[in-house]
Amino acid sequence: MTKSAYTAINTITALWLVMGAPVAHASCAASTCFLVTGTQDGIANPGQLIMDLSYRYITANQAQKGSSETSEALTAGVDFESGEIEADHHRELRTTNELAQLDISYGVTPKFALSVSIPFMNNRDHEHDIIHGPGDEDYARERTSGMGDIRLTGKYAAHTSIRHLLVAGLGVKAPTGEYKLRNSSGDINELTLMPGSGAWDGLISMHYTYQIQPHKWDTFISGAYQLATANDLEYKMGDTLLFNAGTNYRFTAHEKEFTTSLQINLRQAPRDEFNDQDVPNTGGTWVYLTPGITVHATANTAVYTHLQLPLYQAVNDTNLAPSYGLIVGLSHSF
Repeated sequence: MTKSAYTAINTITALWLVMGAPVAHASCAASTCFLVTGTQDGIANPGQLIMDLSYRYITANQAQKGSSETSEALTAGVDFESGEIEADHHRELRTTNELAQLDISYGVTPKFALSVSIPFMNNRDHEHDIIHGPGDEDYARERTSGMGDIRLTGKYAAHTSIRHLLVAGLGVKAPTGEYKLRNSSGDINELTLMPGSGAWDGLISMHYTYQIQPHKWDTFISGAYQLATANDLEYKMGDTLLFNAGTNYRFTAHEKEFTTSLQINLRQAPRDEFNDQDVPNTGGTWVYLTPGITVHATANTAVYTHLQLPLYQAVNDTNLAPSYGLIVGLSHSF
């Protein structure tokens, strides 16, 4: 693999979630994978096109109160028809999130690139008990699917050298996904189960890589902030802060090239808002340890997988917390 191809595959697409993947905050879908894959946050060479196809899976089934485990997670429900927040509306049981996404990056100049993230599959499977009163409960299982919100990002290489790469990103999330799907009772479902949020969001990111051994061993830190706005239902997701730090090491075995990685990932979000009121059981702080490996199948193609393991999870009030997250993907440069 050429050095330019290596740089493209290992930095151009390095931060797929920071500027390219949806983040859910609220009670029923309060989790998604967020990590650095090594394939989405650098600057493509002028005229170079990089396509990244990924699949992400995460399941939330651990009831928590703050940072401690608890016997049950009672969460609020939002009645969009009446404009009311119903406390302890249901008991969370399990939520499974599946996402398939296509990321495309294109080098415009030696220092500027454009990228678009298209989450073309968003599947959520959610189970809960609806609480009508003492001893009066109904089991419900809701499934939602559809295309999510598309993100467009411009990335600028503020500093480049043999050992240093500093990339700044600025972007926007467009409300292209469905956000008014109905549940089995005919009401608008919980917004965090929707493929989209129905709102425009601003995106800003920064990514720094230091080459300890150029094209072999590097370390990185990155951060991002998503500034959310309210949709026409008067619901606003909490702004999201992301921070990642880790290292990548490249080696050859059995005539194949590999890159191993280990990283720490943090996500923090305040409570969502509905009609200018805080929504209980939304937001929190999540910290994960994420090992991963990339197989460089050809000079321009890489296959990767990452496993996300919780180190610390603190939800606001009570909620479900994920037990693990998994991402697998394929990246190719043209």
